[in-house]
Amino acid sequence: MALPDGLMFGLPIVFDTDDESLQAGDVALLKDGDRDIATIEFTDKYTPNKPLECLKCYGTSQIEHPGSLMVATERGKYYMGGKVTGLNLPIRDFVCATPKEVRAMLPADKDVVAFQCRNPIHRAHYELFTRALEAPEVDADSVVLVHPTCGPTQADDIPGTVRYKTYEVLKEETANPRTFWAYLPYSMHMAGPREAIQHAMIRKNYGCTAFIVGRDMAGSKSSVTGDDFYGAYDAQDLLKGKGPELGIKAVPSLNLVYTEEEGYTTADEAEEKNLTKKSLSGTKFRKALRAGEDIPEWFAFKSVVKVLQDNQ
Repeated sequence: MALPDGLMFGLPIVFDTDDESLQAGDVALLKDGDRDIATIEFTDKYTPNKPLECLKCYGTSQIEHPGSLMVATERGKYYMGGKVTGLNLPIRDFVCATPKEVRAMLPADKDVVAFQCRNPIHRAHYELFTRALEAPEVDADSVVLVHPTCGPTQADDIPGTVRYKTYEVLKEETANPRTFWAYLPYSMHMAGPREAIQHAMIRKNYGCTAFIVGRDMAGSKSSVTGDDFYGAYDAQDLLKGKGPELGIKAVPSLNLVYTEEEGYTTADEAEEKNLTKKSLSGTKFRKALRAGEDIPEWFAFKSVVKVLQDNQ
């Protein structure tokens, strides 16, 4: 998990190609449609050991893992490295502020806690990241940066443009002065612990001093057996151990449940007080959405539900 000079590294960013003619010394223009994005001056070209790459990045080389499947079936025969020179930012369906722009909007004298997600934010998520501001790892006057990944994710996930709309209506509805919002043009690798390191590094670059690590963050199941590739707390444990070296604090997410008597509380407290827990499975939620049925307000924000129903 480190470069040859010892610098910690997350997941590799790869220029892959099947082009036999590209060689070291060539310069290529990278485009997004008709828009010039960057040039790359190639310095080397090699044939990667893809099974080893997957084993080191994802903890497995089995193609039942979505990351391993992507490397095996979507990436080209060769990898190339070189010097990248930026020309223009891509034009997206919605604005993704640069790290410099996000740092400029955040307070410089407070802890900034990053919240990462790849799905619409429901009540439990909101409770989770607002309560993280009271975590012992951060200062009392800390703020939160809600920083969802809006790139392509899993095949059955809600499209990024629709997720963006849910975040925007929720930002307006909650109008919380301790909550800042920005969007990350990133596609999840579902790499578990290694991806927790990747996300923490990215959020540090965006000006964050702490990162909420969820239970089974970026977890993945085998497409064949359904077994988990990672333990529930592997990501939390790794980031807690590597956090001091990275210069970012790990804030383990609370395990929250909704109760009839006290609303949202931790699962341990609900068990201790013998509170009546309520739950709604993802399957039932999606079924209710498709049918246009009412969604309990303890589970989801009305504004978010409306966006989801309007964009099915």
